[in-house]
Amino acid sequence: MDMIDFADFLKLDIRAGTVIDAQPFPEARKPAIKLWVNFGAPLGVKKSSAQITDHYTPEGLVGHKVMAVVNFPPRQIGPMLSEVLVLGFPDADGKIVLAAPQGEVPDGSRLA
Repeated sequence: MDMIDFADFLKLDIRAGTVIDAQPFPEARKPAIKLWVNFGAPLGVKKSSAQITDHYTPEGLVGHKVMAVVNFPPRQIGPMLSEVLVLGFPDADGKIVLAAPQGEVPDGSRLA
């Protein structure tokens, strides 16, 4: 594992947000869901593609609190421009489980 300086960690802007819309993403090479996440002011709503179809359905994600890196450059995923990287961890089978705050935090809260 490569060690990084604490200053490198501080460059990441990780925020909490609420999924306000989620749609199937059949155009993606690997099964994925398109997410629209509200990060509150001043960031607003950002789009993301997430390969989370093993544990989640689009209908079940609306209202779900997530964490995302919001300061990576946008990335083209098929026909969609993904603006943030939603975070998750692989379970014992390698299927992604979303990372989320344990308590209620306002949209846009920054990981401290």
